[in-house]
Amino acid sequence: MPKISVIIPSYNHEKFIAETIKSVLDQSFQDLEIIITDDGSTDKTVDEIKNFSDPRIKLFIFEENQGACLAANNCIRHSKGEYISMLSSDDIFLPGKLEKQIHFFNKNRECAAVFSYARLIDEDGFDFEEKNHYYYSIFKQPNRTRHEWLNYFFYKGNCLCHPSMLIRAECYENVGCYDPRFAQLPDLDFWIRLCLKDNIHILPEDLIKLRIRRDRANVSGARPDSVKRHLLEFSVVLNNYLEIKTSQELLKIFPEAEKLGIIQDESISYFIAKLALEFQNPPHQQFGMQTLFRLFVDKQAVDRLYTNYGVNYIDLNKLSGLFDIFGLDQIGVLESQNRLLQSHTEYLEAAKADLEAAKADLEKRLTDIYNSRGWRLLTKGYQLKESILHPGSILKNRQKNDPVG
Repeated sequence: MPKISVIIPSYNHEKFIAETIKSVLDQSFQDLEIIITDDGSTDKTVDEIKNFSDPRIKLFIFEENQGACLAANNCIRHSKGEYISMLSSDDIFLPGKLEKQIHFFNKNRECAAVFSYARLIDEDGFDFEEKNHYYYSIFKQPNRTRHEWLNYFFYKGNCLCHPSMLIRAECYENVGCYDPRFAQLPDLDFWIRLCLKDNIHILPEDLIKLRIRRDRANVSGARPDSVKRHLLEFSVVLNNYLEIKTSQELLKIFPEAEKLGIIQDESISYFIAKLALEFQNPPHQQFGMQTLFRLFVDKQAVDRLYTNYGVNYIDLNKLSGLFDIFGLDQIGVLESQNRLLQSHTEYLEAAKADLEAAKADLEKRLTDIYNSRGWRLLTKGYQLKESILHPGSILKNRQKNDPVG
């Protein structure tokens, strides 16, 4: 039985997968296996994997692309290690990574998972120098209690480097594997479920190289589709907080909830919804309102809320009209700006038509002047003046057709 199972879900990373695998095989800690599930790659990723002959490598191949979560879960099901290390198929372990994390676990039996900082590299493996990039410093986090982590995840989202993680395999049995409904936030969903039960730790040093792809090609790259998906998934991930069972636990995670009133265990979801609604963020507001609507289905819960907090259906109706979850206020602003722009456009088009009419009138007037007898006499007089002042000179720009002659 290996001590560590390194799991690698792979997909269309033929350029990187060999270096990824080699970084595991070159670790100082050698009591390991590598479980790879290729998620229907259409390039030569599988061929690159098959170039390795190490018997510790086990490869599973999906005929069709099914998503990173299902590929990762397949790796977990086939792993035999006491610990599991997730590694993306374009990232790289730094030397000593696994040994340092096992050393930490040997001294900290109560910890469920240990993470690290990450050294960022670009598509070609060079140090990533874009200091204003979201990932540049996000993983350099202080250590927190599990309650503090849950508070951070609720308000700020993810900040843990997934491929840096080494976790006790039993955690997947205790809290479940990765939810395949999520493409952007399966890791955040898992961290919340994990921290509702266990403590985690971050080693304050770079133990992996995390690759930042060109053209926002990372799964978490800020593309329009991923941003939309992120916002939607966040509102769903927040449902994990409804698993909090006691008011004591709630106040450890959200000390700020104390100002909302006396919290009773049976009304925890009501207070979590209130915390979400107070946070000016559409996913939180969507989660908060959906939580209240589900709560108000239960007649006993409604009676309890009214008795304890004076809240009824009228209050729910009022709340549902307060929050601009779907951006309608912004749409109104944009429509107003569009009407103003159309008005300006109409004014400019009218002004343009006036200028074109004035131009046409001026051209007609000039044509009339050039064709007039007075203009021809004036031109003849100018030529006569030149001949008197400059005898023998020839005008360089003489008109081809003399208007008088």
